[in-house]
Amino acid sequence: MDRFVIEGGRPLDGRIAVSGSKNAALPILLAATLADEPVRIGNVPCLRDIDTTIQLLGLLGCRAEREAGGDVVIHACDLRPEAPYDLVRTMRASVLCLGPLLARLGTARVALPGGCAIGARPVDMHLKGLEKMGARFSLEHGDIVGSCPDGLHGAHILLDFPTVGGTENLIMAAVLADGETVIENAAREPEIVDLAEFLRACGARISGHGSSVVRIEGVPRLAGCCYQVMPDRIEAGTYLVAAGITRGRLELEHCPLAALDAVTAKLREMGMRIEARGDVVVAEATGPLMCQDVTTQPYPGFPTDMQAQIMALMTVSQGAGTITEGIFENRFMHVPELCRLGAHITLAGQTAVVRGVQRLTGALVMASDLRASACLVLAGLAVQGTTVVRRIYHLDRGYEAMERKLAAVGACIRREKE
Repeated sequence: MDRFVIEGGRPLDGRIAVSGSKNAALPILLAATLADEPVRIGNVPCLRDIDTTIQLLGLLGCRAEREAGGDVVIHACDLRPEAPYDLVRTMRASVLCLGPLLARLGTARVALPGGCAIGARPVDMHLKGLEKMGARFSLEHGDIVGSCPDGLHGAHILLDFPTVGGTENLIMAAVLADGETVIENAAREPEIVDLAEFLRACGARISGHGSSVVRIEGVPRLAGCCYQVMPDRIEAGTYLVAAGITRGRLELEHCPLAALDAVTAKLREMGMRIEARGDVVVAEATGPLMCQDVTTQPYPGFPTDMQAQIMALMTVSQGAGTITEGIFENRFMHVPELCRLGAHITLAGQTAVVRGVQRLTGALVMASDLRASACLVLAGLAVQGTTVVRRIYHLDRGYEAMERKLAAVGACIRREKE
């Protein structure tokens, strides 16, 4: 097991290239099972979750491999309907193979998913929507067992909540269903738009993606295509915060600025300067930063995946602010670890009150999930002294070569074995 050792207190200065989006790449890789010809997917980040997904595709009967140039080539030539627990338990996104398997094979057996321990995140809305399309489900020995012997058909589906995974699963199932499917109260995240554009490149008929009403007209088959995954907006947002928390200056290449409106608006309110200059986005903090109030919401609101990172920034900003978590019920596990570094944070239900301190001090801390890992690394960059972040295997699920990217812009950070 690896850990990071960080010597803080150094302003970052330099250029960082934003990698491809993990949250877009995962559903796109699984959606490749819908095509009966090979697909080539570029800008896929090198991450643990991606490697797990490629392994899962192999177990599902696909030829799936990453080529020397980084592209992933997938051919669902001998598709099988079972996604085993040993892989699914490590990555919640594995449940996204449910819709494609039902659409292609009419049957699926998928283990209940695992992933970060940040709340229950049930798959009920996935199943209810698929049932309206003609699927039937049972729970057997911890597996979701689904079938639709007469095939899937179009349906009108109103989601109780704009669930990202549920919207993705239903879109993927609907592209090969008989007739039109309408999804209301659909999630609007840019990663869903990227998934829909990939499917359209394969021949799917989808409209309204990026809005709350998505329409899908089923087609008999999907063909192969070549597609580039969008840049990772959460990685980009994390490095914007890194510039602020170290009072430094970073230039981000391939930064999806339009997808970060809620994040950049809040960082500018705090006092950061963020602007596009040619093909890069420049972020810097030249003066004092002020705490603000933040509430996480579905897109286009402030993303829950940036909640921990902006909390780290607020711990070393002036004044006080509140952070209200509006998506997950258990996403403040990084708070006790930040307090070990000297942060002043109090919790009241789903709201954290952050009072900025003059400085943080180094300590041994432990990551509990993916974004908490990033939060603790950011805090470690700001402390006086040495911070050791344990359990960074969480971080490796979602950030490509973070320590190398940070070291290249002036951070003193190294990976070592426990």
